[in-house]
Amino acid sequence: MLTASALAAAPAPLPQTLRETGLYADWESKRVADGNLPYSPQYPLWTDGAAKRRWIHFPAGKFIDARKPDAWEFPVGTKLWKEFSFGRRVETRYIERRASGWVYASYLWSEDGREAVLAPAAGVPGAAEVGEGVAHAIPSRADCLTCHEGRPSPVLGFSALQLSPSRDPGALHAEAPEPGSVDLASLVGRGVLRRFPAALLSEPPEIHARSPVERAALGYLHGNCGMCHNAAGPLASVGLDLWHDAGPRESEPGVASTVGRPSAFQVPGLRPEASARVQPGAPAASALLFRMQSRHTLTQMPPLGTRVVDREAVQTIERWIEELGATGPHPQSSTNTQHRSAP
Repeated sequence: MLTASALAAAPAPLPQTLRETGLYADWESKRVADGNLPYSPQYPLWTDGAAKRRWIHFPAGKFIDARKPDAWEFPVGTKLWKEFSFGRRVETRYIERRASGWVYASYLWSEDGREAVLAPAAGVPGAAEVGEGVAHAIPSRADCLTCHEGRPSPVLGFSALQLSPSRDPGALHAEAPEPGSVDLASLVGRGVLRRFPAALLSEPPEIHARSPVERAALGYLHGNCGMCHNAAGPLASVGLDLWHDAGPRESEPGVASTVGRPSAFQVPGLRPEASARVQPGAPAASALLFRMQSRHTLTQMPPLGTRVVDREAVQTIERWIEELGATGPHPQSSTNTQHRSAP
């Protein structure tokens, strides 16, 4: 039998239904509670064409400590929701900062939209059809950890770059901000983002690129790949850095770690020395692009969260690679390296 002290130390269970999480002020009308602030990251994650809505909640009197512009410290009691729709609401993902750490949950909507219940910890393989013979899968909680805990902060779409008012007009799958959506300036004005470097408010973060196509390509890679492929997480030793830091930097890592860099993954049909992570002017010899186009279990990238190839992204990355071949050597890239690792 558990003692009283053991019971007190045990983590609180996850809410069993979405209505218990506090997202809605009125469940029947689905009116979102006033304290839950909408936001739209400028480089959203591709999830097989899902339409998404997002909200964040801060406990009264609490704030984000943003003195480290790329590793915000969220207060205990912070909650975030992300709703996925494929013609109807299918899933709402939920993360909450507790004193013991972050917890993750997904809620599966009934087809009539009347209920949304906690999904099993193992996930739900066939939650909704997204193509002929292809179904959207609600991730397991282990999958949530894989994606969210590859950075110092597990909150991915609510960051300095993603909320920068200097938004990329070419960003893929960009969502128009809802009325009342927050960004860096409004968060500071509300007093819920503090100690953020003043220089990054006067000159908001953005990706500095040689062309609009390159900016959109690097932004897409940041939002879809950088949570795992970065210089601060478990895969740092791979040397593939697709995360764009908000703070000062000497070069764009998405260029420096890809363009002309050899890859441990070889594009099928090519000699080992012929393929690179990104081969300027040669999309067919670029391992990064090959893996984006694959949905084979062993080769697809990202490995989780998508069953359908993002054709618009593939076209953008192809255009960027072709541009690289037409414009000559990129000042931020180097082919003189012996570092060989997977894209």
